[in-house]
Amino acid sequence: MKITSLRTYLVAPRWCFLRIDTDEGVTGWGEPVVEGRAHTVAAAVEELSDHLIGRDPMKIEDHWQVLTKGGFYRGGPVLSSAVAGIDQALWDITGKALGVPVWQLLGGNVRDRARVYSWIGGDRPDEVASEALARKKEGFTAIKMNASAQLRLIDTPAATQAIVDRVASIREAVGDEFDIAIDFHGRLTAPMARRVLPLLEPYLPFFVEEPVVPEMSDHIGDIVRSTSIPIATGERLYSRWDFKKVLDQGIAVAQPDLSHAGGISEVRRIAAMAEAYDVSLAPHCPLGPIALASCLQVGFAAPNLLIQEQSLGIHYNTGSDLLDYLVDPTVFRYEDGHVALPTGPGLGIEVDEKAVQRAAEVGHRWRNPAWRRDDGSLAEW
Repeated sequence: MKITSLRTYLVAPRWCFLRIDTDEGVTGWGEPVVEGRAHTVAAAVEELSDHLIGRDPMKIEDHWQVLTKGGFYRGGPVLSSAVAGIDQALWDITGKALGVPVWQLLGGNVRDRARVYSWIGGDRPDEVASEALARKKEGFTAIKMNASAQLRLIDTPAATQAIVDRVASIREAVGDEFDIAIDFHGRLTAPMARRVLPLLEPYLPFFVEEPVVPEMSDHIGDIVRSTSIPIATGERLYSRWDFKKVLDQGIAVAQPDLSHAGGISEVRRIAAMAEAYDVSLAPHCPLGPIALASCLQVGFAAPNLLIQEQSLGIHYNTGSDLLDYLVDPTVFRYEDGHVALPTGPGLGIEVDEKAVQRAAEVGHRWRNPAWRRDDGSLAEW
């Protein structure tokens, strides 16, 4: 079997899909994207295709090594995301060719269902509380929330208290048999993190995600030691070498993104590496159905999976949502806050090619907003 073509599709709301065809009619799908840089990643996929055309798609590890290390310049989110989508598609082809799910090729499933969480929005305490209750009624047992809007380098007592009030309102509404994860998107400076996190401890957050930007990874150990709250990070780390720095400093939850961190091949290695540090796995995935399917293949084979992010109904999904590009959306049916083991071959999903082609005719140019503080300086989004 030989690879004959690679084609990318930019589809709403902000995704990039990849189709890899072979001369035996077996097709694989991947999701190579950096949100807000989809066109750039698509161009990187096209450049990397020179290595793949005419090659055996089932030599996944050899392709991964060449695509990531064969060029003189290595690393970074664009290259690792392009490789991630290619890697997903190659695993999809291999599983389909052999008639088994990818998780079977990774050593078999270690669980029968995987816990998932849902996002909520809202800026006022009463809004986030009502949204959390709505997710609880839908059967979810955990949510994740943005902790704040833009913050000053060291913000006021009022801004600090507003963060605490949001979390407190949710805990009061949902009770103690429900988990609350808090995403800071790197909006805290290290001094603000040391101020804010101890104030959140009475509400027992599930974890706090990305309290500081990844450039501050060398200092995340100081934040870990300043609080009893489990610290999570990893959506902007792109390899096992990136994760080595934070695993050494005591994080509790590793959050590699299957569409950013080198795909299935690299994330399964990151998961095993994290396990050696007693660190749980919670793959980052506010993306599309191919990325989620890839996450689940790794998660069902990883002993240290904690929970899986999924994007159904997330605020980014304007115009299209998680299930819109699937022939059978029931593969992602959630019951009691869990998703069942996917049993189909490859990634376990069937992509609706006609829906993808229609969406690609429109495309997108999604960009994240540029936030500014009250003095006009750029703030973390």
